[in-house]
Amino acid sequence: MTSRWHVLGLLFLVRTTMAFQFESVAAIGPVLQREFNVGLPDIGMLIGLYLLPGVVIALPGGAIGRALGDKRTVLVGCAIMFVGNVIMAFSDVWAAQVGGRLLTGIGGVVLNVVSTKMVADWFAEREIATAMALFLNSWPFGIAVALLALPSLGVAEGYKAVFFLAADLVGAAALLLAFVYKDRVVESFPKEGPRMERQTILLVTLAGLIWGLFNTAIAMVFSFGINVLIEQGWAITSSGSVISLVLWLTIFTVPLGGYTADRVRSKGVLIAASTVVAALLMFAVPRTGYPLAVLIAFGLICGFPAGAMMALPASVLKPQNRAGGMGIFFTVFYLAMSLGPVIAGRLAGYTGRAATALDFGAGLLVACPIVLAGFMVLREGALANEIAV
Repeated sequence: MTSRWHVLGLLFLVRTTMAFQFESVAAIGPVLQREFNVGLPDIGMLIGLYLLPGVVIALPGGAIGRALGDKRTVLVGCAIMFVGNVIMAFSDVWAAQVGGRLLTGIGGVVLNVVSTKMVADWFAEREIATAMALFLNSWPFGIAVALLALPSLGVAEGYKAVFFLAADLVGAAALLLAFVYKDRVVESFPKEGPRMERQTILLVTLAGLIWGLFNTAIAMVFSFGINVLIEQGWAITSSGSVISLVLWLTIFTVPLGGYTADRVRSKGVLIAASTVVAALLMFAVPRTGYPLAVLIAFGLICGFPAGAMMALPASVLKPQNRAGGMGIFFTVFYLAMSLGPVIAGRLAGYTGRAATALDFGAGLLVACPIVLAGFMVLREGALANEIAV
């Protein structure tokens, strides 16, 4: 496989299986609650476990890929994901579900970090923004497909069929990668430059926090949205289809938002306006008689700030410290994404309403422009210091 666009398509499919696997728990949350006699806090914990390994693995992820080779590392990640899902499919003990989910998350993080680097290798010379925007869409695409397919499968065949399907898709993607893909030969990069200054570390941390808060907030919709609609009298199957619609809409709005961000004077205004409007819509979902219309509006707006947010770390990192800086960025992101569903699940369990999780997500969206303001003030100060020097 020599065409970089074909490579992008292949890596898109491989990463889609990660998103599908991640959503497999939330898509059949009510089924798991019934089968294992657990509550929303337990489902929230199981959702968050998938991303928890990223807190540890994201930082050294690039080094792992360099040691084993990118293709081999992704295949190892797929194998771990496969084993974790098989454990969940065969087990009827909750503790084994937790262990299997943690394994799938370890493999998923390895796949995510290294496959992102692989896309960068193929598109570093040109069209990197377009490639990354398309690659980023594999996440909402995989989750949307899961929401369409898995609720009805879970109701009809049970959770075992759902987890076997997720394992089969990962295995198929791994086989395709093994037989079709060849690592691109790239020039050796110089060793990491001097340690990053504290100000740069803080800026990258804030950028990672913004990205983490945003994604955690969006995750509240596709993690607890089905339960919210069920509380309003919807069936689980139709609820999954409605929530998946949000993800289908973001597939179009994420690249459109990135295109817009490259052409507006202030990316900060785009981020702030989009997140505030999205927060209001999320808060309105459980309080309106027309949740479908509100969710459609939410899907149209929530994808817009993604591209501008992903550009934040690049605006403060230099080539010699970009690898380490992005490691910090993704570590903060994974920390937020792993803790968010757990906190939301506990809040929902405390109030007895899944809608509380959406309120929590709305609050996270409101926090994004607040953190962004601190980021921009600190960045302006850093730029002023460089000019003075």
